Amino acid sequence: MKSSVSEDLGCRRGDFSRKHYGSVELLISSDADGAIQRAGRFRVENGSSDENTPALPGTWRRTDVHLENPEYHTRWYFKYFLGQVHQNYIGNDTEKSPFFLSVTLSDQNNQRVPQYRAILWRKTGTQKICLPYSPTKTLSVKSILSAMNLDKFEKGPREIFHPEIQKDLLVLEEQEGSVNFKFGVLFAKDGQLTDDEMFSNEIGSEAFQKFLNLLGDTITLKGWTGYRGGLDTKNDTTGMHSVYTVYQGHEIMFHVSTMLPYSKENKQQVERKRHIGNDIVTIVFQEGEESSPAFKPSMIRSHFTHIFALVRYDQQNDNYRLKIFSEESVPLFGPPLPSPPVFTDHQEFRDFLLVKLINGEKATLETPTFAQKRRRTLDMLIRSLYQDLMPDLHKNMLNRRSFSDVLPESPRSARKKEEARQAEFVRIGQALKLKSIVRGDAPSSLATSGICKKEPWEPQCFCSNFPHEAVCADPWGQALLVSTDAGVLLVDDDLPSVLVFDKTLPVKQMHVLETLDLLILRADKGKDARLFVFRLSTVQKGIEGKQTVKSKYDCRENKLEKTKGCHLYAINTHHSRELRIIVAIRNKLLLITRKHNKPSGITSISLLSPLLESPVEEFQYIREICLSDSPAVMTLVDGPTEESDNLICVAYRHQFDVVNESTGEAFRLHHVEANRVNFVAAIDVYEDGEAGLLLCYNYSCIYKKVCPFNGGSFLVQPSASDFQFCWNQAPYAIVCAFPYLLAFTTDSIEIRLVVNGNLVHTAVVPQLQLVASRSDIYFTATAAMNEVSSGGSSKRASAHNSPQTPPGRDTPVFPPSLGEGESQSKNLYKIPLRNLVGRSIERPLKSPLVSKVITPPTSIGVGIAAIPVTHSLSLSRMEIKEIASRTRRELLGLSDDGGPRLEGVPKAKSKTRKQLEESQGAHKPGITSGSLESPSTSEAHLEGRYHSTSSDPDPVTDREGSPVAGSPFQLTASSDEDIIDLK
Repeated sequence: MKSSVSEDLGCRRGDFSRKHYGSVELLISSDADGAIQRAGRFRVENGSSDENTPALPGTWRRTDVHLENPEYHTRWYFKYFLGQVHQNYIGNDTEKSPFFLSVTLSDQNNQRVPQYRAILWRKTGTQKICLPYSPTKTLSVKSILSAMNLDKFEKGPREIFHPEIQKDLLVLEEQEGSVNFKFGVLFAKDGQLTDDEMFSNEIGSEAFQKFLNLLGDTITLKGWTGYRGGLDTKNDTTGMHSVYTVYQGHEIMFHVSTMLPYSKENKQQVERKRHIGNDIVTIVFQEGEESSPAFKPSMIRSHFTHIFALVRYDQQNDNYRLKIFSEESVPLFGPPLPSPPVFTDHQEFRDFLLVKLINGEKATLETPTFAQKRRRTLDMLIRSLYQDLMPDLHKNMLNRRSFSDVLPESPRSARKKEEARQAEFVRIGQALKLKSIVRGDAPSSLATSGICKKEPWEPQCFCSNFPHEAVCADPWGQALLVSTDAGVLLVDDDLPSVLVFDKTLPVKQMHVLETLDLLILRADKGKDARLFVFRLSTVQKGIEGKQTVKSKYDCRENKLEKTKGCHLYAINTHHSRELRIIVAIRNKLLLITRKHNKPSGITSISLLSPLLESPVEEFQYIREICLSDSPAVMTLVDGPTEESDNLICVAYRHQFDVVNESTGEAFRLHHVEANRVNFVAAIDVYEDGEAGLLLCYNYSCIYKKVCPFNGGSFLVQPSASDFQFCWNQAPYAIVCAFPYLLAFTTDSIEIRLVVNGNLVHTAVVPQLQLVASRSDIYFTATAAMNEVSSGGSSKRASAHNSPQTPPGRDTPVFPPSLGEGESQSKNLYKIPLRNLVGRSIERPLKSPLVSKVITPPTSIGVGIAAIPVTHSLSLSRMEIKEIASRTRRELLGLSDDGGPRLEGVPKAKSKTRKQLEESQGAHKPGITSGSLESPSTSEAHLEGRYHSTSSDPDPVTDREGSPVAGSPFQLTASSDEDIIDLK
């Protein structure tokens, strides 16, 4: 039987290759006489094996362009703490090294999901985690530090009351790297082989000037007030002009070789090398034909430049070709180059190049050279700050209460004094925030492009108003088989749900294997738990014939009796070759396979008697394996030969072990150094055909290369490809779909890259529950039908946090109950796997999301379709001025003429949404349009969650669009948390 597209993708979802990110080569440069000058090892990214491969139509390999570890998601102290009520603590660990801890209770992106955020500053770096909020349980400092694996202290943490501590902690956060960047741009003529020749080019060519115009705006340096990137803006000593742009909130200054001072007497052009040679990233624009001698990084004498981007312009075809050289020690960074690395769309090339360069500079800061310098600086700052605070221990600046509850209620006698202190604390923090914004050093989500961008993880509403609690599910064709509290249902988005098994059969795990015509279920619990196997064709006939719904009694012939008491099972990923099932019954593992029958004529399916309704007789028990404890997580790993080298990865106690499936011999894979361990997943992935494992527990995720067995033994040894990272919030499920790794928590989806663990996006999804992920990803989430009530949550929070009426402690804002005029429903959403793994993006059936349109503050009216806005110098300065102007108006208590926050704002938003929906008819099918809005409208939109503006029909089934349910994600450009409230 031919495998379906979804099952085929599901089997290959964990297959990936680092070769997309280039290969390391020894590059040697020589002079005109052929003498070797310099050599170096660089990772070379071509996008294809043959650099000279012509760009044929249809050969483009899709590559998604994302900023990795975007500051808007990683600079927590600026975004969630600064200018807000929060607590700061100081302490010493067992090695007598000082540390600082900041804790706040925040609303996650205005989705009314209260949670604790904590930042721990230590000499080794910064750790950030989210912790769930419970109104009935207070959280102690000790429990927060324990979650960060800091359980023992030399001195207990004490609270810091002084408001000036915010300035010092902001400096600590800024050690993560600048939010602005400076890149070198070097012009090289055809045939130039040395850096002296390249730096001596006094002027560029017409093609080079065209490239500079694409990168940004030419600005006059004298009197320049924006980010200057080390250039002189007073006396013209570094040239009169330069190129500058703003990209997704980052200010970028380009050090252009032909714009820096030129000296006829100085052949080495030291003044030019002083700037470009000290840039981490340099663009080399090389003229000439593809067959001419190519640029090599070893031609440039610089110990500081780690990344070179070689750009060639094909004037005949009007396209750009890109090649990336990265010093060997630089970690992998994306986006990977398309194949071939040729860009005919110039705006697309600009976006790709800038993102690649920004990600590259961030990755370079993780190399040993830069990381050690950063750690030394951080250690020095922390120790200096600790010594400054210690003399004030007895001056009521530090609280002596160790392990005090986070955000407790103040005593009534001291409430007024505490409120006054908090008002001053918030005022100073907001002044620091304003200063950072005006100075241009603030992490911002504002972008200078209004292009509609459809993200690969954008979900589709599969079923609105799903009335049941889902336990687990698995796709079956275009439908979804779901186990619920009412039984097992077959759900399709445009058809009524069909009950397949009643609630007497409580299913806890399931697999729908269409290629094998099998349905596997684990039902019941405790001693009554068993595995059940059914023929899908038989189940389908029962549904089509509208037979009686099956009960537990009707399924007695489908039991695998030896699985009695099982609490977990797993199947192999590539089950279309040979199905292997491993069943855990307490500390015993039972290996089960399906019998192979030789094909005889028309079919290879079992020929045991006339085809029995129950496939139980087709399964055989191979062996039992005893473990030292009951496994909490279990995964099958396919060996390279699939004969005697298959593995079972199990997690129990404080360790991950791998077990030889043939011999039952167990080997230690990883030991967890933590007091409490919550095992999440062990995911089998295959890098260039070699097996590896992603081990996830608590907040950690570790990649381990699985070495093959040698004579029945297994040696665990560290590999250069092993890496580790930490999630921001403890997940309960992990899904791998290369190039992405998705972590599901109770109220968010954290999206990272498999190859390096870098954060790409965090989507807030209230009351999230993952139900299926073997092929397409399905999850349930609550969505408010009435998005904004008369008193929006963000508005209430803003008034609540006002310094004029400061609270004793920040109180979380809860969603109103159903009786308060807001009805809530649970929707079933789907993220197509083909979107994530790099295939063409499906148009949604019912998209629950608004397209990610970043809206710069302009005066364009609401309802106009999003128009691609090119980078503009004046626009970027307008953004900063608009923020400062709006903040000053709020500080002085003046109303915002552009859009005051009134009770009528929600109604205006509803009208805006209607206008947007009506405007969709003017656009071409398949293109989701957004809107550019004025500052007042932007603020109004921030009062509540976005709705989708359109529902595109499915291109395959040609379904009609239907009303869109509320979006579970928050994909706005900015949030109320970024609007400084200084009323």
